[in-house]
Amino acid sequence: YRDTYCVCVCVCVCEWSRPTSGTYAALRDDALLVWALLPAPTPVSGPNRGTMPERRPFVRLPTDVYPVNYGLCLKPDLIDFTFEGKLEALVEVTQATNQIVMNCADIDIITASFVPEGGEEINATGFNYQNEDEKVTLSFPSALQKGSGALKIDFVGELNDKMKGFYRSKYTTSAGEIRYAAVTQFEATDARRAFPCWDEPAIKATFDIALIVPKDRVALSNMNVIDRKPYPEDENLVEVKFATTPIMSTYLVAFVIGEYDYVESQSSDGITVRVYTPVGKAEQGKFALEVATKTLPFYKDYFSVPYPLPKIDLIAIADFAAGAMENWGLVTYRETALLIDPKNSCSSSRQWVALVVGHELAHQWFGNLVTMEWWTHLWLNEGFASWIEYLCVDHCFPEYDIWTQFVSADYTRALDLDALDSSHPIEVNVGHPSEVDEIFDAISYSKGASVIRMLHNYIGDEDFRKGMNAYLLKFQHKNASTEDLWDCLEQASGKPIAAVMGSWTKQMGFPIIVVDQEQVSDDRILKLCQKKFCASGPHNGEDCPNWMVPISICTGEDPKCTKLKVLLDRPETTITLSGVSPDQWVKINPGTVGFYRIQYSSSMLESLLPGVRDLSLQPVDRLGLQNDLFSLSRAGMISTVEVLKLMEAFVNEPNYTVWSDLSCNLGVLSSLLSHTDFHEEIQEFIRDLFTPIGLELAWDSKPGEGHLDALLRGLVLGKLGKAGHKPTLEEARRRFRDHVDGKQVLPADLRSPVYLTVLKHGDSATLDTMLKLHKLADMQEEKNRIERVLGAISAPDLIQKVLNFALSEEVRPQDTVSVIGGVAGSSKQGRKAAWKFVKDNWEELYNRYQGGFLISRLIKLTVDGFAIDKMAAEVKSFFESHPAPAAERTVQQCCENILLNAAWLKRDADDIHQYLLQRKAPPV
Repeated sequence: YRDTYCVCVCVCVCEWSRPTSGTYAALRDDALLVWALLPAPTPVSGPNRGTMPERRPFVRLPTDVYPVNYGLCLKPDLIDFTFEGKLEALVEVTQATNQIVMNCADIDIITASFVPEGGEEINATGFNYQNEDEKVTLSFPSALQKGSGALKIDFVGELNDKMKGFYRSKYTTSAGEIRYAAVTQFEATDARRAFPCWDEPAIKATFDIALIVPKDRVALSNMNVIDRKPYPEDENLVEVKFATTPIMSTYLVAFVIGEYDYVESQSSDGITVRVYTPVGKAEQGKFALEVATKTLPFYKDYFSVPYPLPKIDLIAIADFAAGAMENWGLVTYRETALLIDPKNSCSSSRQWVALVVGHELAHQWFGNLVTMEWWTHLWLNEGFASWIEYLCVDHCFPEYDIWTQFVSADYTRALDLDALDSSHPIEVNVGHPSEVDEIFDAISYSKGASVIRMLHNYIGDEDFRKGMNAYLLKFQHKNASTEDLWDCLEQASGKPIAAVMGSWTKQMGFPIIVVDQEQVSDDRILKLCQKKFCASGPHNGEDCPNWMVPISICTGEDPKCTKLKVLLDRPETTITLSGVSPDQWVKINPGTVGFYRIQYSSSMLESLLPGVRDLSLQPVDRLGLQNDLFSLSRAGMISTVEVLKLMEAFVNEPNYTVWSDLSCNLGVLSSLLSHTDFHEEIQEFIRDLFTPIGLELAWDSKPGEGHLDALLRGLVLGKLGKAGHKPTLEEARRRFRDHVDGKQVLPADLRSPVYLTVLKHGDSATLDTMLKLHKLADMQEEKNRIERVLGAISAPDLIQKVLNFALSEEVRPQDTVSVIGGVAGSSKQGRKAAWKFVKDNWEELYNRYQGGFLISRLIKLTVDGFAIDKMAAEVKSFFESHPAPAAERTVQQCCENILLNAAWLKRDADDIHQYLLQRKAPPV
């Protein structure tokens, strides 16, 4: 689960950045993924022209020697940031060879030898490191014969500061002393930085792990502790041994050494669950513990397969690049994805924690018990977990209305990215390790989750569960491919799953369904036509791809009930709906489940609009209708003015997620229009649209209100405050003063909108106060909340101060990206300043994030909002002279978005301006 942030802030600050997970933004842009062997696909023209940059040659490890069991002992030095390791691996030689090839990176091998079963030890005579391929070849003076043996390696390595491999994580004790924990992050290809290994997901083995650590530190690994004894060579150390793991992939191995408190419980099926927190903060682990103990039995019941380990630990890590990582039995999290303070955590944080816990625990089955054969199929792991986390949270917290939020968080986000020419299919061949992190993106997570949601709807829950159970039982403790799951689901449902899903996973993009209708007596005749949808307009080439599209249809007679289901497996078709009177509307894709956009004829669209005003359309369908039209306007298929008129119909809207999506799209428009001289007019439009709901909600929660009311209030007040709504600004300033003076502490749900509002319209004193609050904050959630809104400040010298702060010791390395992104997303001036700052500090930033997805995130947040053609050329030129291999596709996508923004502005700016002026003109 990659980089993940609370959405209420993203909506307000990064105007042009769609929230990436309901109440959270950024990865699952940041959630991210991976892929396979094989040479690069041949670039093609036409609909699938979004190919990867040219690949480096890559060969998987030889199969003549493979591990059966790793006996691994590690001794980290938390002062000098090094570690010593001893590996004794039981291996099988399948054919005689005088060399062993393994993965190895940033490790120095001291000695290596091989002991054949019943034979004499053979010392390796050479270690040939292939650094670019992250491999080492151990050479032996004579051939190792077929059969079993023990490979022994002594080695040393560095506890790095790159948040990958075996690394150090900085924390501060209650007395103010800076200390370090030793922690791991191995997915996708970084176990090789902790010990020499066969670091490919299909080369599974068991692990016997021992850690030699200071006696006053907690030591954790995948399995339970079976022995803890003094270390004979140093009385200050202990040796901790863990039980043998099940057979598993290297990327799921984990160990943590540090100072932690914990809370503990048992799930109803007898699994010991612990949540480890920073010392003194055990109370903040209780919410995640409650979610985890409910979640394990839910998945056991859903999959009809028990959780296979005796325990599961969830632990908060201070310095952590991802959102969380599903290591089997020891799940690691950012503090903000695990810890909840009952008094100081906002509603969106609680929801985020519930989703991330649900996501990672789903992986314990789907990913850990059954693992993808190669990274090509990792989308299946992440897409599935990103779908079922919502199912789990809906089970635990039905009041969250989480499936509606899925549409805004994942579904529409995936549509936006997948409409680009520089998108990629869900299944992408990945070879060299440098290519892996680039695919941890919204296609793998959010499109993956969306097509699985569509598949679940197409099959039905009963047959879906039956197929899932067959898949898990057939492949448990083994590896599987996408096709293996399709086979199991096909057998369970009797439907052509492989044929249908192949059209969604093997080709990039998605269709737009163009719909027209004709009334013939009591029948409604619908004509449906599919074309590939592109962000630059519909694809009109001859080689237009087709999808097998599950189509559902409902009518105004019963908006909640599907009247007809068909599978559109050709370019166009005609459907007859019987018994539909002329006054009834017809809606395609009820529930917004099918992964496609819709373009209705003008008469059909006109008939749907009253359903928006009177709320007879379901919330998720009101959201989908607006989102489709907004996307069509960006693609130049309709005028943006038509979307603005539709948005005004949402004045009575009560639903949080519908408002969230509206807010997001208006943020995109506001960012676009910041390049014009009528930016204030769109702010006035936003104020007019949001004022009625703002007045209705007011500032303080009322008796009987729930989770969604709190989310909506924060969203609306933040939007009004940022747009300069005077009463909101005055009240925000008053409440902020009281908060700072200690008279009345701001409720957690109001902090982001208040902080944002006072900063947007604040001065140097405001910024200094905010930085002081940041320094005093004891909770990472509060620090992050402040970091993400600092960029709202307007004065150029203060913008620079915020950017300098982003790289200071005050900000954790993984959070620098969101501070810079907050500056870039807040204003035209901020965007220019952030881009210059990134260019000026590129060496330091690249060195910090080079191998991971955070470099892609940084680039996207910084430049995606430009809307001038020449900026696309400037960005392209900069990254040609400052290559970032893991972010090549991101650079392509950003350049494409800049050009699309520029075209949109040229095409619609005058009409938008005229409309905004006319709507305020007095009637003649």
